[in-house]
Amino acid sequence: MEARGILRPEAVGRQFELQLLPPPADLAPLIEHHWLVAWDLRGRGDHSSEVLPHPCVHLVFEPTGAAVHGVNRARYVRRLSGTGWALGTKFHPGGFRPYAGGPVSALTDRVLDLEELFEADGRRLAQRCLALERPRDALAHVQRFLRARLSAAAADDPNLALVRELSASMAIAEPGARVVDLAAAHGVSVRTIQRLFSDYVGVGPKWVLQRYRLHEALAQLHAGSDTDWARFALGVGYYDQAHFVRDFRALVGRTPAQYERERR
Repeated sequence: MEARGILRPEAVGRQFELQLLPPPADLAPLIEHHWLVAWDLRGRGDHSSEVLPHPCVHLVFEPTGAAVHGVNRARYVRRLSGTGWALGTKFHPGGFRPYAGGPVSALTDRVLDLEELFEADGRRLAQRCLALERPRDALAHVQRFLRARLSAAAADDPNLALVRELSASMAIAEPGARVVDLAAAHGVSVRTIQRLFSDYVGVGPKWVLQRYRLHEALAQLHAGSDTDWARFALGVGYYDQAHFVRDFRALVGRTPAQYERERR
């Protein structure tokens, strides 16, 4: 099960359950997956769930309401207690652009109620989904809603495929890769990538590239990689240990060594 970006992933299956559900084929170019988180901590201590952000918009339903979460540039922290659940749709980078009504950068670091973004249609979708007995049953309504609002022109927008390809390349880029290298590999200018990412993703390409490096750093730490920090930093694409430690601490809230000790 993919838990990339989750701090302390050993909590999955212990403190909370996580299911990832594939989208239907016709929406797969826009949606990476649906996800369902549920927890029952009655008689147990609370759990602080932390996730490094992805360059993706999420459509989220919880018992308290429904909202669109733009790309969050800070670490996401959620305190879990008692019982609860959340059902979400994670869009590909750029995949929410057909529904945003404008540049996705307008949603960055924001959470908007469905009614605020989609007016009466959003309110009806939230009411319909939250009235269901089983959260997972809401997916059919969400998918129907997204299909109905997807125009043929938006679905065929060539920029959507280009942004998705660029983001996928960033996710697997070699250590030390730069935005200018990716631009050359895809036959576009750096300025074009910057403009597309602001409009379609909501954050700049340099931010995305750095975030994927930190995701890879976490994945390697969780896999038990060698923690000679100077060598480790080079292996995940940093020129020196100091810059890696600075970026890691700014996002994770502790240094790599502190995080490693905490997990042990």
